[in-house]
Amino acid sequence: MKTHEDGPPQDPTLAGVVAAAEQSLPQQADALSRARAFAEPLIAHETLDTGENMLAHADAVAAILARMGGSEAMQAASYLVYACPMLARPQEAIARGFGESYADLAVQTNQLVAVQRQAASGSAADQAENVRKMLLAFSRDLRVVMLRLASRLQTLRWFAAQKRQVSEQVARESLEVFSPLANRLGIWQVKWELEDLAFRALEPDTYKQVARLLDEKRVERETYMAQLRREVEAELRAQGLQVQVAGRPKHIFSIVKKMRGKSLDFDRVFDVRALRVIVREPRECYAALAWVHQRFEPVEGEFDDYIARPKPNGYQSLHTVVRDKAGRPIEIQIRTQAMHEHAEHGVAAHWAYKEAGTKGYAGIAASSAYDAKIAVLRQLLAWERDIAGAGTSLFADRIYVLTPQATVVELTQGSTAVDFAYSVHTNLGHRCRGARVDGALVTLSTPLKNGQTVEVVTAKEGGPSRDWLNPELGFLASPRAKSKVRAWFNEQARHETVARGREAVEKLLQREGRTAFKLEDLADQLGFKAADDLFAVVGKDEFSLRTIETLLRPAEAPPDVDEVLLKKSRAAAGGASPKGGVLVVGIDSLMTQLARCCKPAPPDAISGFVTRGKGVSIHRADCSNFRQMAARQGERVIQVEWGRAQAGPEAAIYPVDVSVEAADRQGLLRDISDVFAKEKMNVVGVQTQSVKGTAFMTFTIEVADASRLGKVLSLVREVTGVRSARRR
Repeated sequence: MKTHEDGPPQDPTLAGVVAAAEQSLPQQADALSRARAFAEPLIAHETLDTGENMLAHADAVAAILARMGGSEAMQAASYLVYACPMLARPQEAIARGFGESYADLAVQTNQLVAVQRQAASGSAADQAENVRKMLLAFSRDLRVVMLRLASRLQTLRWFAAQKRQVSEQVARESLEVFSPLANRLGIWQVKWELEDLAFRALEPDTYKQVARLLDEKRVERETYMAQLRREVEAELRAQGLQVQVAGRPKHIFSIVKKMRGKSLDFDRVFDVRALRVIVREPRECYAALAWVHQRFEPVEGEFDDYIARPKPNGYQSLHTVVRDKAGRPIEIQIRTQAMHEHAEHGVAAHWAYKEAGTKGYAGIAASSAYDAKIAVLRQLLAWERDIAGAGTSLFADRIYVLTPQATVVELTQGSTAVDFAYSVHTNLGHRCRGARVDGALVTLSTPLKNGQTVEVVTAKEGGPSRDWLNPELGFLASPRAKSKVRAWFNEQARHETVARGREAVEKLLQREGRTAFKLEDLADQLGFKAADDLFAVVGKDEFSLRTIETLLRPAEAPPDVDEVLLKKSRAAAGGASPKGGVLVVGIDSLMTQLARCCKPAPPDAISGFVTRGKGVSIHRADCSNFRQMAARQGERVIQVEWGRAQAGPEAAIYPVDVSVEAADRQGLLRDISDVFAKEKMNVVGVQTQSVKGTAFMTFTIEVADASRLGKVLSLVREVTGVRSARRR
């Protein structure tokens, strides 16, 4: 295999690229001469933006394509591309003389040039990425890519020949976009020349410094490496090894990149000169290595066995550095053909390693799905018939369009102006009402195409239409845009629910005479992070207002010492149990009421507390509120006991509260309620709240005897998901 160092390239990968690019260009008699004759009167006296004569530029591009192995048909296309802007109806004019294929190529290439010029008008940080995306968006036709690479190389050559300064934009674009693309396509001689010419324009002082450090001129280095390659190949074959040896001396930009990437001085860059040895099988790799170390002097510490220990990306090869008789370092890589194919055409990590820039020698992998698609480009190009025959594209599922400010936007294939609007900004999508594509008004369901400039027409306020979510109407193709529209409608529904809940809570506060109560404080005391969260569950009827009432009506405040202690009841005396079935010892005619804070029920141990104007409040003996009041005003505590229980329908019943904590799930409330129903306990109130998947539930049930409650709670704890069940 010849390389750019020792003659015109005959790389089969490059041949595949060129063949794939040319597949759809029909061969025509005298196509090259006819195309030049067609274009000459149109472009002979025209100049490009750079100042170069247009016809001379087309001649040079055709010559570069010829050197790359392009056919006459491919070379002919270069003239038609530059004639295209001079024609009133280029598609028709070129199609008449050369056919639709040539016409499509000329028009598409000019479209790319126009879009590329727009895409490069953004900030310096975004220019390279914008141009890269636009260039590759057109890569469905490889002929366009080949023509642009050849044109850019000629532009840099022209500036060098004229000894004129290349603009920083053109140089940086060449280094960061066109050179990596040439590398991915395997067009090595274009890659290294683009890099050297662009780097010399960007950093002339560094370029000259490294050039002086090289102990030989390029031609002398190339001659030396070609001779060394032949000698090594002949001597290895004399050892009985079937080998191919290729020389690959580094050019100046590659040397600088290695020095910066590995923080090396020039004398430590051992692969300024390098050979690659290709053998048939792994054992021959080690046989060749043994001969190399006998033939040359190995450099200590510069041997790596990536066959026994492959790199994380699967790369395999033997690397060693040796010195020739003159003491010049030479890097030698030894691998099988299969290893070489993987290294040359394999996974994205290898290219990321080669193209990652000054900090890129740490095993970088592809950074996105976009880069992953680029990574397989060279593999797919080897299947030239499939690509040319089916007309497939690596980017068939993506398109790239421009904002009016020339920012590149990547979209799903089939995307519309609505998708575009949501991709730029969510609020822009919500307010989208129309669109102009390349200046012409289109319907919002019109699919966009590569390279189009899209301008969104918006309303000052408002939201999306529900029609946009109808797949049959074709307004949206992007999953992201669809989710944004759904989220908007969900938020609108939440606003309505929150408003409904707020109204209910505020009415309750008015009834309770507590309008001064801060809503945020109320939500915080009920366990919510914000008032809107409380309003949302109230609005959905998932939170009972009785819980708020309980909070607003705390247990009775301790009475003042000088209040009226007793209020006689009109109830008849004489041994009958007073109201509620509670016997107040010694003063059984007093009014009594069950305390809401602890809700006592027989046979709970109970105590009484004389209240202001409401008689005696009956508490469970272990009630924390009762203990606090008793500690402060013990003189108000009186002894009480339950009255004689009555059977049948006359039996007294008492409300008690049961707290349940469980993992929230569908049907949980129903399953717990079924337990109470089977045990013939009447549920008169339920309060529920779900926080981060945990349900907190309070059941108010009526019992005649609280002693049965323990058995019922044990049955509740057996319900799936229940973590605890206890009486409050």
